[in-house]
Amino acid sequence: MSGFKRVTSATQTRLRLLTAVVARKDAGSSPTGIVGRRLARQLVDAGDRVRVLAEPGQVDGWPDGVEVVEGSITRPLGHAEVFVGVDGVFLAGAVPATVRDALKVAQSAGVRRIVVLSSHGPEYEQAYPPETWFWLAIERAVERSGMEWTHIRPSAVMGAVIEGTYPATGSDWPDTISDERIVREACLNEGHYPFIHEDDLAAVAAAALRTDDHVGAVVEAVGLPISTRSRVTSIAKAIGRDIAAVEVTPDDSRANWRRRGWPDNSIDVTLYALEEYGAQLAELTQWTLDQRPAVHEIIGRPLRGFDEWAVENADLFR
Repeated sequence: MSGFKRVTSATQTRLRLLTAVVARKDAGSSPTGIVGRRLARQLVDAGDRVRVLAEPGQVDGWPDGVEVVEGSITRPLGHAEVFVGVDGVFLAGAVPATVRDALKVAQSAGVRRIVVLSSHGPEYEQAYPPETWFWLAIERAVERSGMEWTHIRPSAVMGAVIEGTYPATGSDWPDTISDERIVREACLNEGHYPFIHEDDLAAVAAAALRTDDHVGAVVEAVGLPISTRSRVTSIAKAIGRDIAAVEVTPDDSRANWRRRGWPDNSIDVTLYALEEYGAQLAELTQWTLDQRPAVHEIIGRPLRGFDEWAVENADLFR
């Protein structure tokens, strides 16, 4: 297979395929490269072989021992060879228009299991015509594929700001904090958003690929809601600098995010979530705590917090 960089080890066993696409700002999109690289490291450390199908811009930075081929899961018929010998696929970045092609190619190659990186809340798409579904269309196609499946529905990923994916909240902070030591955002005081550390999300995916415990399950990989104000405070502590926090109107944030290329649907969902989690914090926090299997049960340790993430990524804001 041309385009691969190959490192092999006698201790490696099953082959896993991970897919990664360029950053998408559409509502519910996770940073497939950030999560994928963490997952690849965990799988390699566990003794698995890892192959990656990565779009241009996502081919670098993978751990040693990983095979990488440039291509896109959105055009699977042109990359049928990457599925050969694969036991399980971490399906990230698929789209409804071509997901069935990807699944047919995978099944023909003998793939046993598909783990979908879905989105928080696709069940709400059922209220709309099927032709408008996105995440739910992908999930349903996988369920009907005849292969084993697990759907992972994450909350927002802390590392989304690094890759430039959803949500819009915080997306301009690396610029405004490093340049001006300031944050200007709507819902600064009351707004909350649920975030999960990319390491924790990757660990959930690793468990779904490597064990049989989650076959046929929908896993709500959700972290607790975090206030906007506390996220700013965490970053200020991590960089050792004061950060001025200025609350602006939702319209002001909308205009700012639009200038930065965010589509209206992502802005709408971001503002809605900030307001909804702030207004119903106790109920939505309890919903997160009630999910089973809980993320901490799947990964066997407490979830990593935003303070820790801010320290790890302090250079982004200096």
